[in-house]
Amino acid sequence: MMFMRVGLLAACAAAVLTGPVAHAQGYPARPVRLIVPFAPGGPTDVVARIVGQHLTERLGQQVIVDNRGGAGGNIGMGLAARATPDGYTILLVSSSFVVNPSLYSSIPYDPYKDFIPISNLAASPNVFTVHPTTPVKSIAELIAQAKSNPGKLSIATPGIGTTPDLSARLIALTAKVDLAAVPFGGAGPAVAAVVGNQLAIGCTAMPPTTPHIKAGRLRAIAVTALKRSDALPDVPTLAEAGYAGQEAETLQGLLAPAGTPKAVVDRLSKEFTAVMRVPAVESRVTELGFYIIASSPQQFQAQIKTEIEKWGRVIRSANLKVD
Repeated sequence: MMFMRVGLLAACAAAVLTGPVAHAQGYPARPVRLIVPFAPGGPTDVVARIVGQHLTERLGQQVIVDNRGGAGGNIGMGLAARATPDGYTILLVSSSFVVNPSLYSSIPYDPYKDFIPISNLAASPNVFTVHPTTPVKSIAELIAQAKSNPGKLSIATPGIGTTPDLSARLIALTAKVDLAAVPFGGAGPAVAAVVGNQLAIGCTAMPPTTPHIKAGRLRAIAVTALKRSDALPDVPTLAEAGYAGQEAETLQGLLAPAGTPKAVVDRLSKEFTAVMRVPAVESRVTELGFYIIASSPQQFQAQIKTEIEKWGRVIRSANLKVD
């Protein structure tokens, strides 16, 4: 009887030790759902579809993009937080993931406890644009116009608390001008509002905006990056225009529900990093205005903490809150 018990305990211990390994070796055995917490057509959705197509080929299982928009991304992020942690549901987020904890009075996820960071795949700066009929050709001219016309200028943004929205509010605070942010329901509607000259000024992420700039439907006057973007090399940074410390970017971060086996997280990190280095993917993503990061889980975890603290300070300074 004693030997039987010892043998049973040994077998159980072996199962515990080999279970995650076996799971990773057989992973994935069915399609993988990639939740995008925004409507189709935005920058995160675009990245998800580009990357998902190539990842399907590498994994041998289809990666299905599942758009679950609403509440600034909170609906989709909350859904992913409650998903079974088996590697068959993963989440691609933008900067709302690190902004919403400070912006909303209540959110359906804990950014530290509910997820395991996998990688920040890519990021894009925001871009300030104007309608081509507007005489403004630089951020300095925009600030001058705002000062000479207090309370009369508005700027289209993708939504309250998005990094473009915060960038618009931050430059207004820094320059001490009355530039009213008008939040739309996403990047697409915000860009369309400026293209249609409903509002003469906009601040949006580069990926959905760059095609309109290159086609002449919008004029870019500044980017919120440390250096000029390869996609728009003629457009100066805010620092070049005399406004340092305004850097902001929209991250594209991959997360798994907390409890996902480490071996699966490591596999996903390896595969996604490899996909981001595929020349066709790198070229397409760069053309849209992103730059490749493909950080490690540890690097992304550190970035999440830094970004939550950074945007929390901006949100408190702008006195923003969404119930």
